[in-house]
Amino acid sequence: METPRTPYAPPAPASQTPPGASAAPIIALVDDDRNILASVQMTLEAEGFTVHTYTDGESALQGITSRPVSLAVLDVKMPRMDGMELLQRLRSRSNLPVIFLTSKDEELDQLMGLRLGADDYITKPFSQRLLIERIRALLRRQDASRAEATGVAAVGSAIVRGKLSLDETRHQCLWDGQDIALTVTEFLLVKALALRPGMVKSRDQLIDAAYGDNIYVDDRTIDSHIKRVRKKFRQVDDEFNQIETLYGIGYRYRDE
Repeated sequence: METPRTPYAPPAPASQTPPGASAAPIIALVDDDRNILASVQMTLEAEGFTVHTYTDGESALQGITSRPVSLAVLDVKMPRMDGMELLQRLRSRSNLPVIFLTSKDEELDQLMGLRLGADDYITKPFSQRLLIERIRALLRRQDASRAEATGVAAVGSAIVRGKLSLDETRHQCLWDGQDIALTVTEFLLVKALALRPGMVKSRDQLIDAAYGDNIYVDDRTIDSHIKRVRKKFRQVDDEFNQIETLYGIGYRYRDE
């Protein structure tokens, strides 16, 4: 069984932030290529983000642990701890949103990153505009989930399907009373399926639910996320079989 994780919470606004003003999202950018770091940092800061940069995984882990961030962008190949290990260690501590950077032809890295719990990935060489849009999309998904949760909490309701309980206010997923630590993407996928039990969701519909409009991801990305979700549920219940695959069609949540 995985080590229990602290539910992800964004960094608290800095003390100097004026009352009523929103703190700038803080991005951890981790890459051993200093030219990429400098270029991307400049672009992100011009877009209103605060950026913490790191050139290796070990210093990034220490920095992110001591200075919480809103989202992390991780390269794969780095000294002193590669991106894969860093992602694993981050996932053992929290559900911090993570975008994974991988080389263009390294499909194995992409799939492994998703299986380890990355919310999204981008292949190098990449457009900085694409990276910004992916960052904004992931942060929007998180904000939208919280905003919707406010309405759910107001009427004292939650999404309950048999042993499954989804509390969007806390970003908490329970199965038979046991906590299942899901990333933002995984939570949105489970929610999309559980909202309409028995109804088939195509991969395109699940992409829209988890990533939003105008964001392209490969169908295999959804498959990797679903495999990881199943694995997490089966670590607390080895008979879990509520998420069914309909080959060539999509997925559905079994109606109990």
